[in-house]
Amino acid sequence: MQKNSGVHRSIVRAAGRRCRIVAGMACFLFALHAASAMAQPALSNAAPRVLRISGGAGGLGFDDLGYSRALGRILVPAAGSGNLVLINPADDRMRVLRRIVPPARGTVGSHDAGTTSASFGGGLLFASDHPQQQLLAVSPRTGAVVARIDLASQPDYVRWVGPLRQVWVTEPHARQIERFAVTGGPVPSFRRVGVVAVPHGPESLVIDRANGMAYANHWQGETVEIPLRDPHVARVMPNSCKGSRGLALDPADQTLFVGCAEGKVVALDLVHRGAIISSAPVGKGVDIIAWNPALRHVYAPGSRAATLSVLGYNGAQLQLLRTLPAAIGSHCVATDGHAKVYVCDPRAGTILVYRDPPGALPRQRMDRPQA
Repeated sequence: MQKNSGVHRSIVRAAGRRCRIVAGMACFLFALHAASAMAQPALSNAAPRVLRISGGAGGLGFDDLGYSRALGRILVPAAGSGNLVLINPADDRMRVLRRIVPPARGTVGSHDAGTTSASFGGGLLFASDHPQQQLLAVSPRTGAVVARIDLASQPDYVRWVGPLRQVWVTEPHARQIERFAVTGGPVPSFRRVGVVAVPHGPESLVIDRANGMAYANHWQGETVEIPLRDPHVARVMPNSCKGSRGLALDPADQTLFVGCAEGKVVALDLVHRGAIISSAPVGKGVDIIAWNPALRHVYAPGSRAATLSVLGYNGAQLQLLRTLPAAIGSHCVATDGHAKVYVCDPRAGTILVYRDPPGALPRQRMDRPQA
């Protein structure tokens, strides 16, 4: 602590100078908290726990991680293994739903092999089958595939849209989001209901159930808003990213976080037409990002930098709190919304588990910019 005291003071002084121009004392207090967090070694000195995924000894082409609050599990589509893995955050025990798609041969580590995205809703798991170009419904109780339907193009993100009882699948090669209604009970069926054209994407997909919106990215510089009940690109919001990648949503605060591949996270104000609130630098190679509402932290792995960046957000300012070691290729992340963070290591076929210290950032909400 003594060694870092000079750094601590310089951080506070520099942040204070910037904040006097931008936002006054509220921003200064946030910077003071951030500098204090940087001086605390609790998480930065802790090595992550390593979870070895079944079938991943030669590497796995992870492309998506998520957390289902309803199921209480981290969802790990295990790519070329053909498995869908459910992790219980309480003890990190894993349940393996084996071979929901056939395991890949010779391409286990590819992003296009096996199953690479999953979502939960309506009592079912929904997952992609890359080789067969299909959408699957899987029973979480038995692990059996209970329904499937052909897709128009290669799948990327699979997301449950609860208010409509639909599943949306992004298809970047076709520049569209394909939409499917889910009918029936334990033995469901899919019905294709249409597409949403996204001419310069889509990359990533976040569903805001409470406010009836979906969000996706154009590949460069823009994020789009899509009303769920009138599905079309209704608004295009500049995000300042050279490479627009992951999205994470704080629905209560109506803030959308965008991960930029070049090494940046941007906060957009959805109340004021997508105005940029703040941004902060992180490790290069950002793809998927995650939001922890309890701690008010954003997690951004950098696949090129081999880092996990932890940012705090107080409603008006993003601040880099700490940078942790991850792995080359680590590009996907999920959080249980409490104290655990899960990061993929595709080369090793493992999941890295971090503990984030408790204690939410002080709330210093200020008036947002008018667009």
